[in-house]
Amino acid sequence: QVQLVESGGGLVQPGGSLRLSCVASGFSMDYYTIGWFRQAPGKEREFAAAIKWSGSSTSYADSVEGRFTISRDNDKNTVYLQMNSLKPEDTAVYYCAARGPYSSTSQYAHEYDYWGQGTQVTVSS
Repeated sequence: QVQLVESGGGLVQPGGSLRLSCVASGFSMDYYTIGWFRQAPGKEREFAAAIKWSGSSTSYADSVEGRFTISRDNDKNTVYLQMNSLKPEDTAVYYCAARGPYSSTSQYAHEYDYWGQGTQVTVSS
């Protein structure tokens, strides 16, 4: 059974950091591009970051560029999203998604095949 499980969310003050993890089971993440998306209350799901299956390419939304870093450890079947300098507007449910195999990065949610259930990130003082 293909499954993606996110973890690492929580409550953090503005300016703080969190690291999200996305662990895959039921398939090898080695050949899949992984994306992180987020959805704030009352808003549409939006792209945050993605990393190519090979790890050779990453892409970021303008709103997180320079603050978020996506990385992957294929030995652990895990992708990470390091989030620094968090702002209240980063508050959302964060989802990881898999696209592939051997696909390029994409900012379009409909191009991803598998999705996790999400983890809540709240940035508030």
